[in-house]
Formats: sequence, C-alpha cells, structure tokens
Amino acid sequence: MKFGIFLSTASTLLLAFAGTAHAADGKAVYDQSCGACHNSMSPKVGDKAAWAKLIQKGVPALVDSTIKGEGVMPPRGGHPTLSDADITAAVEYLVSKSR
Repeated sequence: MKFGIFLSTASTLLLAFAGTAHAADGKAVYDQSCGACHNSMSPKVGDKAAWAKLIQKGVPALVDSTIKGEGVMPPRGGHPTLSDADITAAVEYLVSKSR
C-alpha cells in the first residue's frame, strides 16, 4: 500500500516537473528564435485577435506550418537546427501567451 502511494506521488511530481520544463524550454526557444519577428511583426505574441483563427487550427497545424514555413516565415522560422520538439514547445508557449 505504501509503495503504491509512493509511485502515485512520484508519477504526479514527474509529470508536474516535465510540464514546467517543457514550458520553460518553449519560452527559451521563443526568446532565442521566434521573438525577433513575433514581437514586432504580425501575428505579434499576445495579440488575441490576430491569433484567434490560428489557434482554432490547433497546435499540430501550427507546428506543421512552422516546420514548412508560411507567408513570410521561412521553414523552421529560419532556424533549420530547431528540432520538431523545440518548435512544438515554442508554438505551445506562443499560443499560451496569445489566448
């Protein structure tokens, strides 16, 4: 019984820390690779009206368009060394700041 409680608590803590690390990584990727454009060009981070229709497409669609490039944004946001996981984290961060 005690071991089961330990596993449940440990699992909860790991998930909590994993989520925190993921969000921190997304912010770091955004700050290093995305912010130069999205802080000054449309759609700007935090512009709820500009992001509303994009957010409706869902994170997977936004990640896909970031990987492939769209409009003036080049593939991978102009940073070819970003992994898919980096891009996903950055997109999730951007969406969280633009809802």
